Parts: sequence; C-alpha cells; structure tokens
Amino acid sequence: MDRLNAFLERAEQVLARLEPLLPPLQPAPDWTAPAFRWRRQGLAGWLEPVYQPHSIRLDELSSVERQKEALVRNTRHFLKGRPANNALLTGARGTGKSSLIKALLAEFAEKGLRVIEVDKTHLGDLPQIVDIVKNRPERFILFCDDLSFEEGEDGYKALKSQLDGGVAPRADNLLVYATSNRRHLLPERLSENREGKSENGEIHPGEAIEEKISLSDRFGLWLSFYPFDQDAYLTAVAGWLGHFSLAMDAAAERAALQWSLARGSRSGRVAWQFACDWAGRTQKERKAF
Repeated sequence: MDRLNAFLERAEQVLARLEPLLPPLQPAPDWTAPAFRWRRQGLAGWLEPVYQPHSIRLDELSSVERQKEALVRNTRHFLKGRPANNALLTGARGTGKSSLIKALLAEFAEKGLRVIEVDKTHLGDLPQIVDIVKNRPERFILFCDDLSFEEGEDGYKALKSQLDGGVAPRADNLLVYATSNRRHLLPERLSENREGKSENGEIHPGEAIEEKISLSDRFGLWLSFYPFDQDAYLTAVAGWLGHFSLAMDAAAERAALQWSLARGSRSGRVAWQFACDWAGRTQKERKAF
C-alpha cells in the first residue's frame, strides 16, 4: 500500500509539472464574432473570437483610391460567390495596406464577411484552419500582415498549397489577403543576378530564382502602395483631424509638415500619429507648437 501511495504521489507531481504545458480546452468557435485570431499552444490551435475588432472606415483612407477600388471589387465578387482572387498588397510602409483590409470588415461584416488574422509563423496550420471553416456559410478572409519568409520556413509551402490548391481543392469560402514590404516575399541575393554563377553551388540558379518568385505569382491580385507626396500627406492629415472633429488650419498644416520632417517620412501612418498628438494637445499647446 505504501508503494502504491508513493507511486500516486509521484504521478501527481509529474502531472502538476505537465499541466502548464498542455493547451487549454477550447470550445467550438463562436461564429457570431466578426473576426478571429488563430492561436496556438503546444500542438493545439484554435480560433479565438475578436468581438470588437479594430474599426476603420473605407472613406477614412485617402490617396489609395485605385487600390481601394480594386480590393473592394474583388471582395464584392467573393461575397457574391463569384470567382475572386487572393490579394497581395505590397509597397511603402505606413501607406494603408493593413488598414485597407481592416476597413473591409467594417464595410462588409453584415454581408457575411469574417476576417481571420494569422501570424506567418502559424501558416503551417492552414490546412487545419481550412477544415474548420470550409463548411461554414460565412465568407472568410485570412489576413496575414507583414508577410515575408526566410529560406526554409515551413509556412512558405503551406501557403503556396493553399493559394493554388494541392490534391484537395481550395476552400470556396476563404481567400488570403496579405501585406508585405517585399514584392517577392523571399530575400533575393545579389549573387543570384550574376549570370551563370552561384555561390552556394546551385547548378541551375535561374530555377532557384523562379522558385522565389513563384509564391507571389500565386496571388491573383497585386496592389502596389507608394510613398505619399506632400499633398497626399496633408490630405491624410486633414482626414484624420476630421476624425477628431478638428479643422485643418494653417497652424495644423505647419505643425504636420514639421512632424513629418522630424519623422523623416510622409505616409498615412505618420498622418494618423500627428493627428493623435494634435488632438491630444490643448488649444494653448497647439499655439505653442
């Protein structure tokens, strides 16, 4: 009996050590939520509902009208069950790539659109995510922000398979919308542009380059975003000041230009950051800027 009690005591100690490493029991996804985050712990992954996602309106995004029109049109086709493309949004930082995707949710949530945010380190779980949502009536955008890969990362091939379909067909109710500062998503090396030479022993370096651009090729819709000029920047500032019920007067314009010079950048993100700072100041502080 003493030996049995000692064994049970040791077993309890082992379980106490293992319990923090085990994933929590997860209920079925709450499909009333407008957005989800893919969470992973250990070997388990689940959709975590986001009941109050970051909300931004399409009309609050300025100087990206062409990109906005193309992505909205593609999303409308998707919601109506028509053929639609996966989308890759690339270009300068802070120009509205991520905000545009977030704004789609506010625009189309009532029409059945849902967004699932997935970190690039979890893209290997894409088949599991597809199995969870494929029989749902909602339409899902899988959103991956700041997407880029280093050579050998697991998520690269999983994403390629999802974009084109492997042995199993693509899920009809899921599209991938990704943002990146890289057009081709994988690093390209100077040595790869030296015709006929390869520093890593590659016999056919051209084929290696083709492999690197093949992932971005699988996105049917490419949208490029460019740095703002001064007029576009000031238009964005005026829009965000209006969000805070403030006017774009001469003092605000002068301060906004000084703000962008200090940041060394003009973009929608810098405009938003200035508007937040300006709205937080008292009238006296604004005059002293």
